[in-house]
Amino acid sequence: MDTPFSTIAVVGLGTMGTGIAEVLVCAGREVIGIDIDDATARRAVASLEASTARAVQRERLTEEERRDALARFRTFSDLQAAAEADLVIEVVPETYEIKQQVFRELDAIVSPTAILATGTNALSVTRLAAESQHPERVLGLHFFNPAPAMKLVEVVSSVLTAPPAVEAVTALARELGKEPVAVGDRPGFVADGLLFGYLNQAAAMYEANYASREDIDAAMRLGCGLPMGPLALLDLIGIDTARTVLEAMYSASHDRLHAPAPVLGQLAAAGLTGRKSGRGFYTYAQPGSETVVPDALTPARGAGAGTGRTVRSVGVAGSGTMASGIAEVFAKAGYDVVLAARGQEKADVAKARIAKSLERSVAKGRLTAEARDETLARITAAGSLDSFSEVDLAVEAVAEDLLVKQQLFATLDKVCRPGAVLATTTSSLPVVSIARATSRPQDVIGMHFFNPAPAMKLVEVVRTVLTADDVHATVREVCGKVRKHPVDCGDRAGFIVNALLFPYLNNAIKMVEEHYATLDDIDAAMKLGGGYPMGPFELLDVVGLDVSLAIEKVLHSEFRDPGLAPAPLLEHLVAAGCLGRKTGRGFREYARR
Repeated sequence: MDTPFSTIAVVGLGTMGTGIAEVLVCAGREVIGIDIDDATARRAVASLEASTARAVQRERLTEEERRDALARFRTFSDLQAAAEADLVIEVVPETYEIKQQVFRELDAIVSPTAILATGTNALSVTRLAAESQHPERVLGLHFFNPAPAMKLVEVVSSVLTAPPAVEAVTALARELGKEPVAVGDRPGFVADGLLFGYLNQAAAMYEANYASREDIDAAMRLGCGLPMGPLALLDLIGIDTARTVLEAMYSASHDRLHAPAPVLGQLAAAGLTGRKSGRGFYTYAQPGSETVVPDALTPARGAGAGTGRTVRSVGVAGSGTMASGIAEVFAKAGYDVVLAARGQEKADVAKARIAKSLERSVAKGRLTAEARDETLARITAAGSLDSFSEVDLAVEAVAEDLLVKQQLFATLDKVCRPGAVLATTTSSLPVVSIARATSRPQDVIGMHFFNPAPAMKLVEVVRTVLTADDVHATVREVCGKVRKHPVDCGDRAGFIVNALLFPYLNNAIKMVEEHYATLDDIDAAMKLGGGYPMGPFELLDVVGLDVSLAIEKVLHSEFRDPGLAPAPLLEHLVAAGCLGRKTGRGFREYARR
């Protein structure tokens, strides 16, 4: 089956089909576009004309190359037009009935050596191939949207697929400038197999009224560096499409994390399928528009904020990287800061770390020398929590250990003045358990900064059932003054970010345990196909496998879902002392510094 694929048919000229056709014609292939709807075919031609015109404006194509590319694209309404194709790529609606009918008809049309590829991201390639007279030539070729921009292509082989067909299509993907990843036949493959579980949990989180749609999306964008929040992404993908994918995943895995959140079915049944219908989790200017417009759920500016307490001075307890970063954030914003550690020497070291950070900002032109000196002058290093006697806000940033934090808050209760707000930066522990260590739990709140604190914009504001309204308002006001984005969440394991992030990381580990894909392929799939800044195994090694395991255990203990149980491979690596970059070995090995 060694073929140059000089002529390729694309069946289905929706957004994905048109994008694939553009990639192919720009790579010199003759493309036969087939769609039963003439209007859809005309839109595909217009879209190709517009996108190639933009490419000429950006000097990615010459005008002559554009004319040649457009001349290579022909559209038809009958599958018979695929007769001369060496490769057929179908991207018709995501149902077995429609796709199987296409493959049955193609069997009688194309040559015996032609390869048939399905663009499915959820359905079984094996089941589709079994309906073909030549299952050995059927495989999956999963592009990502938008196809011209996204580098990842998942090449999916079933137990029936002939290796030469896989090799030929893989070579084509590379020639198109894509990064092909070879995967086996299971719903969602690699990228969507990880992505849709995460999206489903975000939908369930929203449905439970745990956090607003805006806060869920902002948390994942700002806390994880993702290009889109999960609910906005569901609207882009199509809520009906997402539900179809999840149904296929659940039928194979029987994992509750893949069981579609009821809200997805409710929205789909109501025709609120996302951008394409003009309304999904958000409301859009019109069907197909990307412009979000206010609706009944859009929070009014300043709504519900209330009036907070006055904060002029801040105490930061701790001497590590996070404590230093938080102290720097407050001092830059003009607050007088007391940085207290266990002993004057540790406090001085922490302040010196801040001085180095400020110096780097000056060197990069982000800060003036005068502002550096003023910021550093606002910070007082102290060797005891007694120095917090007059602060208006005390922020704890010590070890992630409940007993340690409870002991510290018992001390803060004694030394801080009445009315001072007491905040914990815990990322996984119950805030109310920390608050109960004091005689004033109404003054205690969670204020979860992300690392590195000076750079990361997100703060998860965690109020317990005992937190006073004015304490909540105070922290939100302070977040605004230090130029951070606050998101509100309740006091439950993982808050927003970790509750969505760590099950995704755990599922990636399970993929490796099951020998479905390699570390490198999974990392590449999520970076190239999902737009993630880091692959899951890169991120796990940076966070620390011991930290990751601790968070997984907290999530599993809180929600009691078998799907949240830590992957055994993670437990084994931690038991072996392979904790990631900090030990030189985690999922990968690192050069010792």
